[in-house]
Amino acid sequence: MRILRRMISTRDSSSLQASAAQNPPFHRHYKWELLFLLCLAFFFHQGDRAIYGVVLSGIKTDLGLSDQQLGMVGSVLFLMLALTMPFAGYIGDRWKKNWIITCSLIFWSSATLFTGCVQGILGLIMLRSVATAGGEAFYAPAAYPLMAKFHHRTRAVALSLHQGALYAGVMTSGFLGGWIADHWGWRSAFYVFGGCGILLGIIFIFRLRDTPDPTPTDPAHAPGIPALLRALGVIFRIPTALMLTAGLTAIVFVNNAFVVWAPEFLREKADLSLTLAGGYSMFWHHLPALIGISIGGPLSDWLVPKRPTARLELQTVAMALGVPAIVLMGLAPNLTMACVGLALFGLFRGLYESNTHAAMFDVVEPSHRASAVAISVMLAFLVGSTSPWLLGKCREVFGTAHGLSYGFAAMSVAYLIGAAAVLTARLVFFKRDRIIEEA
Repeated sequence: MRILRRMISTRDSSSLQASAAQNPPFHRHYKWELLFLLCLAFFFHQGDRAIYGVVLSGIKTDLGLSDQQLGMVGSVLFLMLALTMPFAGYIGDRWKKNWIITCSLIFWSSATLFTGCVQGILGLIMLRSVATAGGEAFYAPAAYPLMAKFHHRTRAVALSLHQGALYAGVMTSGFLGGWIADHWGWRSAFYVFGGCGILLGIIFIFRLRDTPDPTPTDPAHAPGIPALLRALGVIFRIPTALMLTAGLTAIVFVNNAFVVWAPEFLREKADLSLTLAGGYSMFWHHLPALIGISIGGPLSDWLVPKRPTARLELQTVAMALGVPAIVLMGLAPNLTMACVGLALFGLFRGLYESNTHAAMFDVVEPSHRASAVAISVMLAFLVGSTSPWLLGKCREVFGTAHGLSYGFAAMSVAYLIGAAAVLTARLVFFKRDRIIEEA
């Protein structure tokens, strides 16, 4: 088999370091300050998204909505994220990433804050889904390449720590959002999380910085090829990236349904309060996920210099083991077994997600990384946007006693398909697609 190595010029790397050295805001440990700031942003990125599921029953009672309508709000959010992603990737490869991230944070936090003011389904869709997605979509395509730019030898560790902020945000929103809703109503949860995000965005204006990207080496940058079409095609030109996108799609499909419906799932199974249902569903899943990424990131960074395929192998095993964990969670006869399933599902999810973007960046060069993240997330969310609606429909068909249980168990099939896709990338395409990036 022919081996294709797309080399990244040391001249570009040197110019990047020189630019950083000449720019006064960059200090010796700035890459860790950057990571800390982005972790805070991702905390609110996911916390703002998760509180909808935590206060779902309060919204349903107050606004008089059906289960299908509640699921539709989540589906529209994820659909809008998918449709916005191509433009976010195109802009992320061409504009200053620090300003994209800052504006994105302030925009989605404002939408979250004003979600507390809605009076019906239309307002909920416009603010919770359309406006929030319009802000959140621009974050990932800019944030992941920016972290990768500053973290070379510590890339998987940095991306894993950043992913840990997702789990912390969701866990916190589970307990805190439920507690706020129990004491002051569901609207107050949106006011608190949205307001804190806006304050963080003001800090970003003064502290977040970027450096120029390396000069592109891909011939697709030749004049005459429309720039947006180049961005849209980056995933499809690299088979390994396409297979990894299939794996991400499986993760997103299950996660979208989980974030929207898991609190209600546990509330019904054990007759819990909003605080406990939201807290248990998020804590018992995301704490093990945090452990998973804490293991997976350093482990893959240690293995990759000796075994370049290690990231894909770890992802394949993690997703395959996630299949029985999801079935156990869905069909568990009691709260204890459901939490065991939640924990195992979270652990294997964390092991997979510790390398989601690090694996993609092993086959995509820096000049295309924002577009690659954007298009892969777009495709994942196009499919994943259907899962909250499908689970709501399943609940209506099979009833409140079994609908969510059967629905979650059936979603294990998505993990099985994802594991097969990543394994195919490992066995067939990775050797040809891999790039060797010089520090």
